[in-house]
Amino acid sequence: MKILNFKALSVSVALSVGATSAMAAECIAPANPGGGWDFTCRQIGKILFDIGQVDAPVQVTNLAGAGGGLAFSTVVNERNDDADLIVAASSATTTRLAQNAYGGATADQVRFVGAIGADPGVIVVAADSPYQTLNNLVDAIIADPSSVAFAGGSAVGGFDHLKPLQVLTAAGFDDITAVRYIGVDGGADAITQTVGGFTQAMTGDMSEIVGFIANGDIRVLAVLTEERVPGFEDIPTAMEQGYDVVAVNWRGLYVPKGISDEDFNLWAERLQAVADSEEWKQAMADNGLAPFTKVGDDFQSWIDGVVASTEELSREIGVIQ
Repeated sequence: MKILNFKALSVSVALSVGATSAMAAECIAPANPGGGWDFTCRQIGKILFDIGQVDAPVQVTNLAGAGGGLAFSTVVNERNDDADLIVAASSATTTRLAQNAYGGATADQVRFVGAIGADPGVIVVAADSPYQTLNNLVDAIIADPSSVAFAGGSAVGGFDHLKPLQVLTAAGFDDITAVRYIGVDGGADAITQTVGGFTQAMTGDMSEIVGFIANGDIRVLAVLTEERVPGFEDIPTAMEQGYDVVAVNWRGLYVPKGISDEDFNLWAERLQAVADSEEWKQAMADNGLAPFTKVGDDFQSWIDGVVASTEELSREIGVIQ
């Protein structure tokens, strides 16, 4: 009996030690399974393990609520020094923080560790539109803001709405409240509005328009990336047309603010390793993402600028006071 108990105890200890040694990093997806944040956690987490950057599979926890606000609050208030925690984030995260959508939470309460892929923003018109270039469209709006209405898949003040406003601001146009925008239920509806002539332009993401490009229904005036998108090299960037705007729905991570610089840099190195891997390149190709790699302090500085400009635009259009 004593031997049996000793064996049981030995097994129990072994299981306990095994569980401890296999303790995995955790990635919180601030939404239900499926969708962008869940994809970010599961793909990055899998590749981190596959390429040997972590010793055990990354645990994915879905924590939906308040458009990412519940996860953000949980990290800030309950797990501020957890060095094994990463959280999926995107442009929606910083837009909501800039617009005070998380109940007073601010972007500086966490540390943004990196982005390694993005769904590029686009400005689109119907194939038979008189606007042949982004300059044509911008000039028309400057001459008469009422002449052009944009359709987009986000609500007023959302990321799709802000994309053309950033372009117009870069053009020196300062009456952005006069720019017409109609928020509809997703990118497909936005394109339908534009192809049908109900709006003159569409603002959205590359992944939403690929099928319409193939069908010849639309003309893409600009992609809002630093460089042309692989596979779509015939589409010019806004930057090369004279507008210093990068607006992409990036896929990335933030970590708790209270972790050490050493741990922050370690996560940056791990994320860079994922970005450099063939596995991630294949994941981007399979899911319509474009290369967009910013990690560590470089990414945090970029985020600070994005939040500031988003807040400024949001105040100008009355989304926040």
